Amino acid sequence: MNRAEALKLVQEHTKNQNLIKHMLAVEAAVRSYARKLNEDEEKWGIAALLHDFDYEKYPNPEHHPTQGHPSWGVALLRGNGYPEDICQAILGHADYTGVPRETLMAKALFSCDELTGLIVAVALVRPSKKLADVTVESIKNKWDAKAFARGVKREDIERGAQELGVPLDEHIQTVLSAMQGISDQLGL
Repeated sequence: MNRAEALKLVQEHTKNQNLIKHMLAVEAAVRSYARKLNEDEEKWGIAALLHDFDYEKYPNPEHHPTQGHPSWGVALLRGNGYPEDICQAILGHADYTGVPRETLMAKALFSCDELTGLIVAVALVRPSKKLADVTVESIKNKWDAKAFARGVKREDIERGAQELGVPLDEHIQTVLSAMQGISDQLGL
């Protein structure tokens, strides 16, 4: 198990470049948390990179707990010998699977997933369309605008920060900084 193998799996199953960029953004954010918490950055990064690799082919709009995304992908990962803690973290990022987030890795993945989408949306409405011009304040200014980034579940972001035990503004800054660090890969 290494990042190159994980990225190959992502590229085999996902053609949508925006979805790949989302997985890269979540990976950067989760790796940042692994560093902060003195955890295994490689393992955490791989879990984050793979968390949506099956979404394009098996989107699961019914939110079935054991079919489609992310269950389909986890079954493939298990078949390829991926560690169970990675599989559990990926299952736990989707509440509808019923899998509890018991590890810090699972909590970090859940907490970063939705927030990366909100940060991208804020960047895209900036005149420059660059992450460098996004701040915690600019994100918070869009927080209560229900029509803005309508699909982003703010309550999941708040719950994720709480599960990690991190104040919301600090959480936003951590994820934003991580994404800014790979802005070239994200095209932002």
